[in-house]
Amino acid sequence: MATRTFQSLADRLAPSVTGCPTPIVIQYIRDAAIEACERTLAWRYEQPAIRLTPGVWEYPYENPSQAEVHAFLTATVNGNPVDPVTLEQVYLRYPQWPNMDIEQRSDPRLVLQFDADNFAVAPVHEASVNYDMSMIVALKPLRTATGMDKTVFDDLENVIMHGALQHLLVLPGKNWTDRELATYHAKQFL
Repeated sequence: MATRTFQSLADRLAPSVTGCPTPIVIQYIRDAAIEACERTLAWRYEQPAIRLTPGVWEYPYENPSQAEVHAFLTATVNGNPVDPVTLEQVYLRYPQWPNMDIEQRSDPRLVLQFDADNFAVAPVHEASVNYDMSMIVALKPLRTATGMDKTVFDDLENVIMHGALQHLLVLPGKNWTDRELATYHAKQFL
């Protein structure tokens, strides 16, 4: 997976925010890229299959560097679909989860995003069968990322540009501040 840096878009934005320091421009490009990925789910990634361990309910994602999972798009266990749910929905179906008695363990039927770095399965599975979890997830750049997947960045470049400019142009007391132009870019971003 080729990476494109946020710096690569800074020169295109610089004429619209003359005098704005490049690190600030890059920060707003990153923020706009994160928001664009959250809204569009355009950065899709197929996780390598993850072997589930008997009695274990929480697992780390295996993301590309500088990225975190924002949402599930598909999830299967041994080729069978599992439903992405919220933590509340898990507890409605399995009130004792994750501390289930061994007799209550069975095939994983639900998956949830426990946090940006980990997912969880429910119910907790038993040891009699090997289970492999496959997922396609939507990613977004980390707040510390210097770039993201080139193909996705190329596709979202104009959206990211408008997203960055809508915020840069309303920074108070700067010689590049232009609320009218910021409004235009906000509309284009939407």
